[in-house]
Amino acid sequence: MSGVIAVEDIKEQLKLLPDKPGVYLMKDEMGEIIYVGKAKSLRKRVRSYFRRGNHTYKTRIMIDHITDFDYIITDTEVEAYILEANLIKKYHPRFNIRLKDDKTYPFIKVTVNEDFPRILKTRIVKNDGARYYGPFVNVDALYKTIDILKDLFALRTCKKDLRADKPEERPCLNYHIGKCLGPCIGAIDKDSYRQLVDQVCLFLSGHQDELISRVEEKMHQAAREKNFEKAARFRDSMQALKKISEQQKVMSEKNIDQDVIALARDEEERACVQILIIRNGRLIGQEYYMMEGSEEECNPEIMGSFLQQYYEQAPQYPDEILLSTEIEEPELLAGWLKEKKGRRVRIHLPERGEKKRLVEMAERNATGNLKKESVKRKYQESRTVKAVSQLAEYLGLARRPSHIEGFDISNIQGTDPVASLVVFKEGLPAKQEYRRFKIRTVKGPNDFAMMQEVVERRYSRLLREGQKLPDLILIDGGKGQLNAAYEVLCKLGLSELAIIGLAKREEEVFLPGKSEPVIIPRNSSALHLLQRVRDEAHRFAVSYHRKLRSRRLTHTMLDDIPGVGPKRRQALLQHFGSLGEIKKANISQLKEVEGISSRTARVIYDYLQENTRPF
Repeated sequence: MSGVIAVEDIKEQLKLLPDKPGVYLMKDEMGEIIYVGKAKSLRKRVRSYFRRGNHTYKTRIMIDHITDFDYIITDTEVEAYILEANLIKKYHPRFNIRLKDDKTYPFIKVTVNEDFPRILKTRIVKNDGARYYGPFVNVDALYKTIDILKDLFALRTCKKDLRADKPEERPCLNYHIGKCLGPCIGAIDKDSYRQLVDQVCLFLSGHQDELISRVEEKMHQAAREKNFEKAARFRDSMQALKKISEQQKVMSEKNIDQDVIALARDEEERACVQILIIRNGRLIGQEYYMMEGSEEECNPEIMGSFLQQYYEQAPQYPDEILLSTEIEEPELLAGWLKEKKGRRVRIHLPERGEKKRLVEMAERNATGNLKKESVKRKYQESRTVKAVSQLAEYLGLARRPSHIEGFDISNIQGTDPVASLVVFKEGLPAKQEYRRFKIRTVKGPNDFAMMQEVVERRYSRLLREGQKLPDLILIDGGKGQLNAAYEVLCKLGLSELAIIGLAKREEEVFLPGKSEPVIIPRNSSALHLLQRVRDEAHRFAVSYHRKLRSRRLTHTMLDDIPGVGPKRRQALLQHFGSLGEIKKANISQLKEVEGISSRTARVIYDYLQENTRPF
């Protein structure tokens, strides 16, 4: 990666750009990444931003903010394509088109990476060797599916690290009541158990008819053997499977896996992308996404950005993708998906026939969901506008507090002290403007001094850089915290800046220089807005504090394990992400980490299971 570029040196640095594929990162004066892009030639693409030309309004605004740029050279365009998706996901640059995914639909997870797999519900998809099926918009249907599969196949539900070569002595209650096949005691061997798991995966992949036929065959066999109780169980399971299968609409007579993706836009140029998930010819799920930053972009650009970000984290890849609109550089997407799936994925823009009908169905759903989101947004806007206006009235402010900044401190007896800053604009969180602070100058548990430090750091910087000040500052706390923060504002010459403290116990609002609190009605939109700002600042501060504390304790704990040095510790953390995930891992999963032998995996597993220190 290139080095940091001084503003006056940009023209010189442009001359040094290589004529190679890669990814470029545009930065503003604060060093924040505001745009990530890919290029077949970094030299041609990055230079184009600094030449006069027919740039869109959005691009011209972005160029005005660029004071620095960086780049990463890749070997191929496909590598640049993948890296761009990862960096957009990591940095959320405000000038990129971004997939707004605030919905976390659940998936069914089959832990095929274990000797004796389990069926679980999860909302987090990882690259951990397990298989994921979904998403399920209807959570009730997901739970019913899991329950039926568990009853039918009697797979284990325990979290034990079961190994085929080391059976335990005693089974749990589920084995005795016929709810588990007892892999823990060797009552079923690994291969036989795996055959049952394969049937589960067959069903979840959309091949319900095959599984129903197998269950029906087992029912008749049990009846022939005069085991009528067993036959009745198979009959009930078969009926339940048929009911689930009937709920999944048949979209094609061909047993093909398809994703049907359509784009809809409204008069304000907002964009919604709808995806219909078809597996083995059956519609098994649907999902829609609102796209941020799409107002100035053309449809091919929006669709291309969606596909890149969606498939970067998708648990499954279809045989065919049907699109409602063309995309730029479809060969890049096809090459990338081929690498991920292991075989070709066909990308098609149908113009007639059954496939065109599917795309039109997705378009209708996209249009409907876009209207639904528009109604929700307008209602939310009207509610927040009312709250902001009410707040100005209750607090006697000279102008509406359309820009509110909230602070909170988080520490435990002065350890790992941090602070948070959240920003609300027109009553809604502006998360890209949130900031976190590590306390630098205060030792020991002194919340007042910590609040003074972060308030001074925040507003001395805004003054130094000539940036816009907020209309209202909210401090989480009562008179003490408020007075400490106000003292700093006075020192900075900002005594006229509106600032309040919100005491949690009685929800009282304190103003500087006034002994009595302002009581805002508890059912008012204004108080609810203040509470949202306060609670969001608290959540943001606590999450950062937990992260730092966990990181510190994680390093200490892993250092205590015999045979785990800095390199292995780093490898474990990079693979699993946190100590909590490492503690959940079984021995076979630990062995997947580079540099971890079977013996070391056993040592790590035993130590973490026996150690009860909190993290």
